[in-house]
Amino acid sequence: MGDIAIVGIDCAFPGAAGVRAYWDLLVRGGAGTGPVPGQRWEAQDFPAAGDSGGFIDDVDVFDSDFFSVTPREAAAMDPHHRLLLPCAWRALEDSGRAPGDLAGTETGVFIGVMGGEWGRLTMSDLARVTPLLGAGSSAGMAANRISYHFNLTGPSLAVDTACSSSLVAVHLAATSLLAGECDTALAGGVNIVLSPSLGLVYGQLGLAAADGRCKPFSADADGIGRGDGVGLVVLRRLDDALADGQRIYAVLRGSAVNQDGRSNGVIAPNRWSQERVLNSAYRRAGITPDRVAFVEAHGTGTVLGDAIECAALGAVHGVPRGAPCAIGSVKGNLGHTEGAAGIAGLIKTALALHHRIVPASLFAERENAQLRLGERGLRLLKSPMRLPRGENLAGVSSFGMGGTNAHAVLGTAPRTPAALPARAARTDAGASAVGVFTLSADTPEALRRNLAAQAAAIAARPRGAAAALCWSSNRTKTGLPHRYAATVRDTGELVAELRRAAALEPTASKDGAAAGGRPWGRPVTAFLFTGQGCEYPGMTAGLHRESPAYRRHLAEADEALAPHLGTSVCDLVLGGDERVHRPEFAQPALFAVGYALARTLTTLGVTPAAVLGHSLGEYAAAVTAGALDLDEAARLVVRRARLMGELPTGGGMLAAAAGPDELARTLEGEPEVVVAAMNGPADTVLSGPLDALARLGKELADRGVRVTELPVTHAFHSPLMAPAAAELRKAAVRCAPPALPVASTRHGRMLRHEPMDADYWADQIEEPVLLDTALAALVRDIAPTHLIEIGPSSRLLQIAARGGRACGAELLHPAPGPEASGRDLAETVAALHRCGLDPLWAELYAPEHRTVEPLAPYAFSSAQRYWDRRPMPASAPAPAAVGEERPASGERPAAEERRTEPAAVHDGDPGDPVLLAVVQAVTEVGGYPSERVVREARFHEDLGFDSVMIMQLKNRVEARLPRVGEVSVQQMLPALRSVGSLAEFLGDQITARSA
Repeated sequence: MGDIAIVGIDCAFPGAAGVRAYWDLLVRGGAGTGPVPGQRWEAQDFPAAGDSGGFIDDVDVFDSDFFSVTPREAAAMDPHHRLLLPCAWRALEDSGRAPGDLAGTETGVFIGVMGGEWGRLTMSDLARVTPLLGAGSSAGMAANRISYHFNLTGPSLAVDTACSSSLVAVHLAATSLLAGECDTALAGGVNIVLSPSLGLVYGQLGLAAADGRCKPFSADADGIGRGDGVGLVVLRRLDDALADGQRIYAVLRGSAVNQDGRSNGVIAPNRWSQERVLNSAYRRAGITPDRVAFVEAHGTGTVLGDAIECAALGAVHGVPRGAPCAIGSVKGNLGHTEGAAGIAGLIKTALALHHRIVPASLFAERENAQLRLGERGLRLLKSPMRLPRGENLAGVSSFGMGGTNAHAVLGTAPRTPAALPARAARTDAGASAVGVFTLSADTPEALRRNLAAQAAAIAARPRGAAAALCWSSNRTKTGLPHRYAATVRDTGELVAELRRAAALEPTASKDGAAAGGRPWGRPVTAFLFTGQGCEYPGMTAGLHRESPAYRRHLAEADEALAPHLGTSVCDLVLGGDERVHRPEFAQPALFAVGYALARTLTTLGVTPAAVLGHSLGEYAAAVTAGALDLDEAARLVVRRARLMGELPTGGGMLAAAAGPDELARTLEGEPEVVVAAMNGPADTVLSGPLDALARLGKELADRGVRVTELPVTHAFHSPLMAPAAAELRKAAVRCAPPALPVASTRHGRMLRHEPMDADYWADQIEEPVLLDTALAALVRDIAPTHLIEIGPSSRLLQIAARGGRACGAELLHPAPGPEASGRDLAETVAALHRCGLDPLWAELYAPEHRTVEPLAPYAFSSAQRYWDRRPMPASAPAPAAVGEERPASGERPAAEERRTEPAAVHDGDPGDPVLLAVVQAVTEVGGYPSERVVREARFHEDLGFDSVMIMQLKNRVEARLPRVGEVSVQQMLPALRSVGSLAEFLGDQITARSA
């Protein structure tokens, strides 16, 4: 049998809500037993069933809105199903995957669940049977609901082999993985003590513990105490888990299932079958029993069951061995969780191997001497047992009433190369590496609730670097509509940011998303590449230190430029070399920075909808658009730089806060000065001889026009550039049609069919830069939501803002100046993620930071409760859904009653009878309070309607609106976008019939 990795766990057991609470309960030797909750049944009415057991708190809580389940359906669902859905979500998160990432994959679901009490409790009154109760009471739906709500298309099945159900489910899941039916599997089980019926059976058989507690292998053992429980594990093939860098709790080395056959009674255990299943599991695991350090036994605490199991364990494990095989049973802590018993033991064993400590077994102090454990080579764990370094092996047994036995062999996870400790994860500059912590939720309120939960969990950790936590959040905490993203370096900063955001109202933050904003689409970005004049020694040095992706892409540009330049651009850029101001070096350096910044963003998943380059910036823009390849652009840039650098000096450039028309008369007096760039309506750059510029600048200043001398060595974009343009025109240029729209600052518009050939680049040297009209064309054509400047300082964004060309777009810069660092790049990505981008997060982190760190599980809402009363007799009215009144005795249930009172409509025309009728019908079918059913509410996404509910809705609408006549579901389908769209469709139908 191949090895299977346990990569995710979630559970809830008596006294232990969650994996950490479960482990704490086991380590401290706690017990989750207590009196029967009042919502189940009155213990005094059924004394033979016992008055205590192991019960999960708040078993009636279910976040139906999160799973798009209507209140009426949630009230009809078996509580087993309601427990499984959030458990599955949290288990997948714990595996290091965002649950939504598995949608559409052949992920398998294998659920152990025994009996069918909910169906017996709710379906016995045939007059009250409904489709929702029918689906809600089916045991098979325990697995199918998970597959449906998570859109998983692999094998999906419920397993009922009584008490061994959940371990058999794990066995089947492992088999399916090894057969290639699925690549990921959810496996486990669930049990809720819904009624005293099985307890009465145990009592009549003499198997019920007087105090409701299991006492495995103890002299005080007197029978079974029943318990609730739900637990799921996420399984992967070991090789796949290792390749994906997932945390591995333990490895399932092998498992086996068999049956007692015809033995000494259908419900009695069989020693020989138990021996066979143990040996079969060890054989499939490729090990011998003497290597097994401990066994999590079935251990129910019945005298006969414990004796038979110990005899079987001794026969298999009592081989000559250096130390006895340790045994214990978690049922002493929880009670017998029946259909979830096997998964309770499996999770305990996986955690024991993970933490390298086996918790003691409760009630072990008074060991049952008649079990003869010592002479059988067994040892009941009376205190925790530490496991040695290296590989450790353990067994897990689960035996079902009826004779289906299961045993699994688990081993410690394989050692992987140690990651850099979080406290030591530092950048070259000494500061902790930066990361983006992400979180998502289904509503603004849920987002704030989860922000607070994460803050509390991270605050409990030792303070340290946050990069690995950020990476883990990017993998597991994305995918839901409402997004949060914060750029942080350490956990102290992260906790402060989380708490701040959790305290904000939805409209209180500047970006909206931090307090609960929801992006309705993906951002539309445009890259604006800066030209010459923004260079400085050491530009982007901080980003280069902190971003592996930027280092890699700057090295690519360096490699392309080096054969033509004869020196390293990286050394020039990062070494503080003053030669960076000379054209022959400035232009290759700026091109390299622009190329590397753009490539860094695109590898992070930021794909521009269009590009624009200012003068020299058009080369990197052309590479990003696919019009030039890197090598060709590098060759052209170096040649351009040398040609311009060889020209005589004595020229300069002057920025004037005025438009060309305003400057026209002044320019008539200085014919050698020309307009070099039209950056905005009142943002013009002039170029010419220095003496002429000086005279013109004084004249403009005297007239009150603000002028600024630019730090350049030549009169660029003027007739003085003609010799360089003529030489460049002779170059053979390999170019291609752009793959992305290009806003040409040479032509002042979007490129149509013009090639970016030698003529284009030659004209670009001596003709003016038409930034203003080019940017206006870009904004008009693609309507960007974000303008991102690509260069070592912020110039073009300021120009766009001054000229009114930003048009409400958010302005971002990944390297805005000399102090720029990895945080600026991370802030850019975070801002885009908040607005709908799903980045390729790996590029933001160094390999040593891409390690999985545990995060607090998703905090579901506890506001909605269902099945909040004990099951009623068959003749009693059905429990009401949230927001639904219970009908008086003898009346039809509200779900079947045609109501005539007006329903509330909180937006739209309250006098619209068609809309009122639709709202009333939706309220009846879904069980929602009327204030939830607003015009914009979507049937599938917001209200959770399925095909059965749509049919019920059709019938109610037709009954309420007779003038509509009969309308088929096929006719209604296009209108089922929202409550309002259905009302409009029905109104049109009435109008057409009346015409």
